[in-house]
Amino acid sequence: MTKSIPSSLLPVTLLTGFLGSGKTTLINYLLTHNHNEKVIIIENEFGPVNIDSNLLNVNSEIQIVEMTNGCICCTVQGELTEALHKLHEKRSAGELQFDRLIIETTGLADPAPIIQTFFIDDLIRETIQLDAIITLVDAQHILKHLNEHRVALSQIGFADRIILTKTDCINNEKKAEVINRIHKINHKAIIFEAVKGQIPKSQWLDIHAFDLSDELTINKGFFVINPTQKFEADFKPLPLQKQVTSWDDNVCSYLFEAGELDLKKIGAFMESLVEQYGNDMLRYKGVLAIKDNDQRLIVQGVHKVVGFDYGSPWQNSSERISRLIIISRTLPFNELNEAFLKTVTD
Repeated sequence: MTKSIPSSLLPVTLLTGFLGSGKTTLINYLLTHNHNEKVIIIENEFGPVNIDSNLLNVNSEIQIVEMTNGCICCTVQGELTEALHKLHEKRSAGELQFDRLIIETTGLADPAPIIQTFFIDDLIRETIQLDAIITLVDAQHILKHLNEHRVALSQIGFADRIILTKTDCINNEKKAEVINRIHKINHKAIIFEAVKGQIPKSQWLDIHAFDLSDELTINKGFFVINPTQKFEADFKPLPLQKQVTSWDDNVCSYLFEAGELDLKKIGAFMESLVEQYGNDMLRYKGVLAIKDNDQRLIVQGVHKVVGFDYGSPWQNSSERISRLIIISRTLPFNELNEAFLKTVTD
């Protein structure tokens, strides 16, 4: 993972969400209001015909690359890699000009294999930067989806930003229930509400979520979007829980907190954690205070792909608190928290 996105790297946004969540509507709104840059959209659907491509409003600045060769969660890694290589060749040769790429997954896709593609292939890693995972959530039906489809949990768990749709179809009580349940699964993602797919691109593009930055997002709230105005928070989610406390979802957010840590001990803890539980850890990020080091240690990972780097210096001793957030399928929190606390310096 990189510290920042150099201008030479192509930014890529992964757009996911369960069936009927409104991905095509969101893309159409972007295309209608996007006049300053050229975008390539890679789509994937089940079956030999891509129905959604017929719904998109395409102009001369938009290239649609259809990927219809089977289920995305089964075959995307090889197919996506090949597609990205070809796009790079055409871009380098001047045959195609584009400023960003959006990958729209099928509604039944687990984002994991797509995300891993950006870190395991040398050419892709050197030329393309994954910017963020954006998950659309159908507020009217998401509670049912979460109860019946494990992939809906994964889509929310991987998200850097979550966009609620169809909120006009539910009352405020149900909306609060939906937001709180999402919040328990993924406490890191900021939640926005889009009315009829209308949301400024600044709220879901160029997020830089995979930069190794000093920011550790916790509980930043829920925002209603008016595309012509600034957004304001109108809902305060429940506090972050350190264990699963409600619902039967097997994906939730875990928070580990401590003071100054011993570098060797925390290194061994992270190595053991990733080795044992990496396959269940969807996303994780930490900002850690290391003894005898003035800089923050930043850790960020997806499954077993993890990056470390030093960030900005701590301003004063009272700020030196180590925090690690893990969005994961069920973990033995008490056992792991005890091990994490043992990395504190004597």
